[in-house]
Parts: sequence; C-alpha cells; structure tokens
Amino acid sequence: MTRHEPLDLKKAEISGGVATDRRHDSAHKHVTGEAVYIDDMAEPAGTLHAYLGLSAVAHGVIRSMDLDAVAAAPGVVTVLNHQDVPGTNDISPTGLNDEPIFTPDRVQFLGQPVFAVIAETREQARRACTLARIEYEELPALIDIAQAGEDARLVTKPLTLQRGSVGLALRAAPRRVSGRIRVGGQDHFYLEGQIAFAMPGEDQDVTVHSSTQHPSEVQHMVAHALGAPSHAVTVEVRRMGGGFGGKETQANLFAAVAAIAAKKTGRPVKIRPDRDDDMTATGKRHDFLIDYDVGFDEEGRILGVDFTYSARCGFSADLSGPVTDRALFHCDNTYYYPSVRAVSRPLYTNTVSNTAFRGFGGPQGMLGAERIIDEVAFALGRDPLEIRKRNLYGETDRNVTPYHQTVEDSEAAHVIEELEISAGYADRRREIAEFNERSPIVKRGIALTPVKFGISFTATHFNQAGALVHVYTDGSIHLNHGGTEMGQGLYVKVAQIVAEEFQVDIEQVKITATTTGKVPNTSATAASSGSDLNGMAAQNAARQIKDRLIDFATGQYEVPKEQIEFLPGRVRVGNQEIPFAELVRQAYMARVQLSAAGFYKTPKIHWDRDKGKGRPFYYFAYGAACSEVSVDTLTGEYVIERTDILHETGRSLNRAIDIGQIEGGFIQGMGWLTTEELVWDDKGRLRTHAPSTYKIPLASDRPKIFNVELADWGENREKTVHRSKAVGEPPFMLAMSVLHALSDAVASVAGHKICPRLDAPATPERVLMAVERLRAEG
Repeated sequence: MTRHEPLDLKKAEISGGVATDRRHDSAHKHVTGEAVYIDDMAEPAGTLHAYLGLSAVAHGVIRSMDLDAVAAAPGVVTVLNHQDVPGTNDISPTGLNDEPIFTPDRVQFLGQPVFAVIAETREQARRACTLARIEYEELPALIDIAQAGEDARLVTKPLTLQRGSVGLALRAAPRRVSGRIRVGGQDHFYLEGQIAFAMPGEDQDVTVHSSTQHPSEVQHMVAHALGAPSHAVTVEVRRMGGGFGGKETQANLFAAVAAIAAKKTGRPVKIRPDRDDDMTATGKRHDFLIDYDVGFDEEGRILGVDFTYSARCGFSADLSGPVTDRALFHCDNTYYYPSVRAVSRPLYTNTVSNTAFRGFGGPQGMLGAERIIDEVAFALGRDPLEIRKRNLYGETDRNVTPYHQTVEDSEAAHVIEELEISAGYADRRREIAEFNERSPIVKRGIALTPVKFGISFTATHFNQAGALVHVYTDGSIHLNHGGTEMGQGLYVKVAQIVAEEFQVDIEQVKITATTTGKVPNTSATAASSGSDLNGMAAQNAARQIKDRLIDFATGQYEVPKEQIEFLPGRVRVGNQEIPFAELVRQAYMARVQLSAAGFYKTPKIHWDRDKGKGRPFYYFAYGAACSEVSVDTLTGEYVIERTDILHETGRSLNRAIDIGQIEGGFIQGMGWLTTEELVWDDKGRLRTHAPSTYKIPLASDRPKIFNVELADWGENREKTVHRSKAVGEPPFMLAMSVLHALSDAVASVAGHKICPRLDAPATPERVLMAVERLRAEG
C-alpha cells in the first residue's frame, strides 16, 4: 500500500493556483490515449520514412561500402551517408567534433550510424537497410573500463577536487580501509522512443518536431548539419513520453537525419527506430568503477578519503565531462570529510557514447560515499546509521564541501531524525535481528540512507530561462516557456505560477508547446531546474503585465497603487472590484501592452573548474529513505517489504505532482540498483537491447508497503519561485536504501562482521554470490 496525506483535487480544480494539489494537465489524455505524441501526428501527403544503417563491428575501418542493393530496394527514394550532409557532419554537444552524424570511414562502436535509408514506408526503409554490403578491417576494441590501464585514453579533461592533506590524514588515521565498487549503467527505457518529424519549408527553412529535452540544442545541431542559420530552423516539442536525460543530446542525431532528408527530398520525413536499435545506438547512464581509500577513528569519524571515479564514457565526449564532474560533486552526499581528494577518469571505450541520466552522475557519486560508510560501520561493528549520523555536515567548522562550497542549509539531520522515528527504525532493527536468528534461509535487512543533491546546472551559463505570456482581451492567458514536458508535470506547475500571479483559475491559462520560434536560446529541461528556471521566468513576464495593469488602473481610477489588489477572478481598485477580464479589456482600449517576455538567471552561483572551487549549486535538496528487504539465501532472490520516504520540497508548488515524482524516482532508482543490467559481450554487442533481456521494475517489484511523506516544515532559504525546491532528480537516490538493506541482509549470514561489498545492480545472482562469499569467509 502507499500512504500519504489525502490530496484535495476538488479544491485544486476550483482554484488551481500555487500550492494546490492539481493533477497533471495531460493525465486524462495519457490514460485514454488522447495525448498526441509525434508518432500520433497526422502525416502530410508524401511523408517519407527514414531508418538508420548501423555498424556491425565495435572498432574498425570501413574498407568498402556497397549500397546499390539498398538504393534499388522497393520504395527507397534515396540513401544518405556522410557525403550527403550539406553542412557540418557532427552533432557533438561540446563542440569537440567527435560525434559524426554518419561515420565517414572509422567505426568506433557496434551500432554506430553509417548511412540512412529514406523510403515511402518505414518497413521498406527498415528492410532496405539489411541489404547493405560493408567490409570492415576490425581493430582491437576496448569495451570494459576494468581493462583500461593507468594511461588509458580520456574523452575529455578530468577533474580533481581536493581539500586538506589527504595523504597525511590517511597515514595518521587509527583505522584505514580501501576497496572498489562497480556501479552499473542504465538504459532510459522511455515509453516513447527517439523520434523526429521534419517538414521542409521555403528557402532554408525547416520545422522539426523532436522528442527532445533541449529544443535549442536540436535547433543548433540541425542548423549546423544543414549549413543554415539558426533562424531557419524551428523546433517544436509538445510532450515526450519520458526523457530522463536520454533526450537531452541523443535526439540530435534523429532530428538531423530527418531534416537533411526533408531538405534533400523536399518532402516531410519521419524517423523512429525500433526499440532494439534505439537501445543499441543511443547513450545510457555511465557505469563506474569507484576506488576508495578511507581513514577513520575508533568512533567512526571519517578523517580522510581518497576517491577515483572511472567512468565508461563511450567513443565520444557527449556530456561525460559534466556527468563525471557531478559525480565528484556528490562523493560527499551528506557527509563532511576533513581531508578529501576525488579524481574523475572519463574513459574512452568502443561502446555507445554515454549521456545524461536522471541525477547526471550524482547517484554514482553518492554510492561511493555510502560504500565508505558501510566499510567504516562493518570495520567497527556499528550500525551504519550511527556512522552516517556521526559524519553529517554540521555548523561552522564542519560545513565545507570538497569543492569548497559552504553548506548553509543542511537539513539532513532533521530529515533523518524525523524518518527514524516515523519509520520505527530502532524497533524494526531489533525485530529483524531476532528474525534472522530464527530463520536459517530467509534473511532480512534494513537501511536508512539520506540524500543531499545540489540544484543548478554546473555549466553556469545554462542557469537561465525565458518565457512568453500574452493576456487576451477576454482575460484568457497564453503561456509559453523554454521548458519541455516529459510527464514530470512542469507545464502544470508553471501554469499554476501564472494563474497565481493574476489570481485567475488555471483553466484560463493555455499551456502551449515549447518552440524555439517563441522563446529562443533555451536551456535543457534537466538538472532538476525546470520549475526553478521557467517558473521564475514566467512569473517575471506575468508581473510585468500586472505592473502595467496596476499603472493603468492607478491613472484610470485615480487611486494609489497601494489600493489596487488582485483577488480571485477580480481586481480591487480603491473601493470597487472589477472583473479581471473587464480590467484587461479596458487596458487594451487604452493601448496598454498585454504581452511580456520574461527572463530569469540563477543568482549567486559561480564555478572555477581549473581550481576545483566555487559555488556550483544555488541550494541543496534533502531527503531520506528507510527500506526493509527479505532475501532467500539459497537463490539470491529478494522482496522489498517496506519503504518509508521523507523528502523536503520547500514550499511545494503542487504536492500531487511532487509525490508522484518521488514515487517514480524511487522506483526508477530501485531498478538501476537491482534489476537493470547492461551487458556487452567481448565483441561490443549490447546483449540487453530489448524488454526481453533488459529488466525494468514491474508493478509487483514495488515495496509491499510504500509510505511517502513531504516534510511540512521545509522552506527554501533561497529566493526560488514561491520558496519551492526541485523534485525531479533528488528522489532517485533514495533507492540507495534498497541496495544497503540488501547489503545488511547479506551481512547477517556472517554476523555483520564482513562488509558484503555488494556491487550494483544487486541482481539475485550477485546477491547469491555475495552470500556464498561471506559464508566462506565467515
């Protein structure tokens, strides 16, 4: 069952402003099938379909390529390769020119696009791709980062964070432990796969409907590929069927291919790969090898820690630089390290280029922090929660991060204390110990883990947003902003902010598709900053119009500004009340501008990467989860018996949406840490490339008892929109409690004397092997 405070959706439908429990604006369309995704759009007459021809080797040189049979296949209109790209044959988001649309001669991963077929139907294009005859000279391929040496090739510049004298602290520490944890990757597995639909226009113009989290980047990439200015390309996104970071840069390829084909043929072109090809050809969450060396005292206080985070990045940089940076930014989680050094190793491999995924490296960073907590706890024979609490950030001299940002708003202790009581942690730990004594086969485990997640893009220039608000003469409102909707409820939250400003019912606010033709130079909807950035920009636009209406009313009715107040559906002007729509109509007749472009940029943040110092985050979001599991020690199979979550969202803009995000984020994180396993063979073939081989959580995998609460005392100390806090990514890491509960259960077979060192994902096979290892060692 799931428990949380009842949501007053009826009230939300009446008011619809900020802090009401408003349902997702498209929820009813999602469940009835009315929501229009790109593949649901009516296709204009003459629409063509594209399909990608992918490489068959992980590393090699193309010696010959015969596409005659492909071009002659039924329905084929044209075949594209690198020679057909009119502009720049590159879609690298970092500008390193290391990610071609179509590889010209060298193949760097199995599944790399080599050509594309454009045909009358999708099936014809797909079948024609199989007729290509390509000869490769295969070269040695590096697949697994564990095989990389000390001088391995990096795809981008590494980062080092350092504070204090780590070597001295480790040597002087009374106790010291070193080890390694392997952290697996994750496929985004969105409901709607990658897709783009390009419509050619006059001159250089093209309109692209793209399933992307970053319309402006798609616009720029398509423009570069076409050799056209950005103003010739319009990108539109009404909704995505999930993104999770997988559509921040990965949509570039599909949009560019569709646009090139559309301009070459003069006809609309759609491209939608099968799930198998989508999973093979697009990037995923980075898997990591984390090496650690930690020194601590007899009370469990960490004195010094040395981390090396090695990541499988794939054949190109993509977003691996900022992803591995953010992993280091979260190597502390909620813990203070007196001396610390953390180094990233973004490693080149002959696999698909890994990319953004919910948490953007932060989850991998936190797993390093939680592993050393476990190491210290097992070395001392203590409850891991005791060690966690002993090492939390504190006041004054224990509040500086490895990147030299002062933690001014730590809520970790508060969250842990409240959840420890509400979840009955102490009593349940005793009960579990008694159960394990009586049960020789099924063992139970429990863990309570906290989360501290930094909010802001670490690339400072992305922390900006724009919005466009029109008020029409009947009082209805048109809203457009740079954020994209992928099911997370951003659109309804921003609409609530605008409704709140004008004090109108949310039904009067029209939510419109994100388009580069209305709001330019947008940042990706990522880094949990969608509501923070776009909400503030929309609020800014609305307030400009409000100020004009107030100025108009002041002059029209000869009353001071102090006597003008926006009330629900009306405006009080002096001693009279005027319907909002009527005041708007009067203002229009007086030639008052009723449209405004809003803008917002995040204050206070700065970051010097070369020095490893600054304030990359505007604030931190906090939460904690307590999970209990049962493990069958004969098979390694397990059940998640119960999870209790307490998460603070500041002054929540919409509790219904936020609770949904927390529940969904936790389950997705649980999948990453338990069932979702990516496997490449030694030839570089992705073996887990379909629902039959890649296991996301099922409804039956959720905790039997699932309690989710929002911290009602939370308020953002920083001046965010309505003092709310981001809720997109932070809940994902709450699933660490499941991994550590499994570790606790496994440890019980050896009397909690040995750290299980359970790698992720903790599949039943890994759990069983850990059980057998501990039995042998114990």
